[in-house]
Amino acid sequence: MALSNLSTYQDNLLLILRAQPIPSTVSLLKSCKKSSKTTERCTALIESLMCYEEGRNSLISEDGGVLAVVEVLESGSAQSREHAVGALLTMCQSDRAKYREPILREGVIPGLLELTVQGTVKSRTKAQTLLRLLRDTPYPRSELEPDTLENIVSNLISQIDCEEQSGKAKEMLAEMVQVSMEQSLRHLQQRALVCTPADLSVPSCVSKITSK
Repeated sequence: MALSNLSTYQDNLLLILRAQPIPSTVSLLKSCKKSSKTTERCTALIESLMCYEEGRNSLISEDGGVLAVVEVLESGSAQSREHAVGALLTMCQSDRAKYREPILREGVIPGLLELTVQGTVKSRTKAQTLLRLLRDTPYPRSELEPDTLENIVSNLISQIDCEEQSGKAKEMLAEMVQVSMEQSLRHLQQRALVCTPADLSVPSCVSKITSK
């Protein structure tokens, strides 16, 4: 896809936008396999174009445009998913009030939850940031209710109207919490196995005393 290659150069993006590539790119995205290289190039192009209001407006106005990106986020290759979440994050960061609802409407939460557990390092970071932007309030909560990812997602789940999407999101949240607990346990076990010089000094002193 020639436009994808051209979009890697910032100076070309405005020229590409003049050609109004979003409709044809979305159409191609809908028809090709989500794990294909074509999908990867399409989502890379869309992510680049989301830096411009014209590109964002074009995606929103295109029938099924945001949904096509969400579907890649759910079932694309690792690189495609990274581009997809990047595109949605750029949109939400540019104007949260304008793009939050259109993104939520397409059932993005389950895919974002999965990315926080199974995505690349960049995907996980972007997914967590987007989840924070998508919640009901963008501001940190009080100390009594910590601003944890689980709380943010629980807040989002409570706003999902579709029972199927809500159920899937809850399953993903449970899996995410389980993985987080397992990682914390492994970390504690590793720390328990590490013996520092300070730890060694006590038994060393004891052995010297007993030897006397």
